[in-house]
Amino acid sequence: MSYSCLHTHTSFCDGSGTVEDFCAVAYKKRFVSLGFSAHAPVTKKAGLKTDWHLSDECFDEYCMTVRAAQDRWHGKLDIYLGLEVDYIDSLISAADFDCGEFGLDYLIGSVHYITPSRCVDDSPDQFEKLLNEDFGGDGMALADRYWDCMERMISKGGFDIIAHADIVKKNNKGDRWFSTTDDRYIKRLERIACVIAESGLVTELNTGGLNRGVTVEPYPSPHLLRLLQKKGVPVMINADAHKPEHLGGFYDEARRLLLETGFTRHSLFQGRLDGRPVWKTEAL
Repeated sequence: MSYSCLHTHTSFCDGSGTVEDFCAVAYKKRFVSLGFSAHAPVTKKAGLKTDWHLSDECFDEYCMTVRAAQDRWHGKLDIYLGLEVDYIDSLISAADFDCGEFGLDYLIGSVHYITPSRCVDDSPDQFEKLLNEDFGGDGMALADRYWDCMERMISKGGFDIIAHADIVKKNNKGDRWFSTTDDRYIKRLERIACVIAESGLVTELNTGGLNRGVTVEPYPSPHLLRLLQKKGVPVMINADAHKPEHLGGFYDEARRLLLETGFTRHSLFQGRLDGRPVWKTEAL
């Protein structure tokens, strides 16, 4: 199986390590390709100030740095320039970052914010605060809001890859706040699987929670993976790497999980042609 990762975060946003650091590790681990996906700027477009997004002022430098790496590593490692764009209701979506206009190879769509200022994958304390102050302690209502945002993000479109599809579970260890086996939750998984299948988008199997020790399984869960497999949704493996050493982390486990849930192939990005992403599939 060929290794790749399109979901990486360097010191340009909330990761650590330079673009060159990531390239060197990817090459050493015999990756065929590596994509950089800084958290897209949100200040000018959404009016938010954070310490984990690429700043508007550094956007051009980020793009130039990755493009320079493409030249340096040509013939040894395929390098791609991307962004991970947050969907925030009424404020920002991937449709605000046209690949052609910004010279990007791909966009990842993700939901972190389920209110205009609070993230579903924040620290456990912040998650509990969000749950109690915005949802009256009703965990299932919070989960429903997350899935509503996911559906609206996919409907809005403008991106190529769906990130960490069920990251809402990050702070729900042991089903503390909502039951992932409840009929209501299962129906949301079935519904989002249909929405994803109809979109034609690639979904990532994201090992980032494992890499950082905050989850015991990748995103999405085995149950959702089975639903996606039955609907023919293409899947790729990503590390959601915030450090160079995260690259390839838990990929063997991810491969086994894909095989166990019925997948026989995974997707590899090949670049952009005539404004559209090009993919190939390869046996696991």
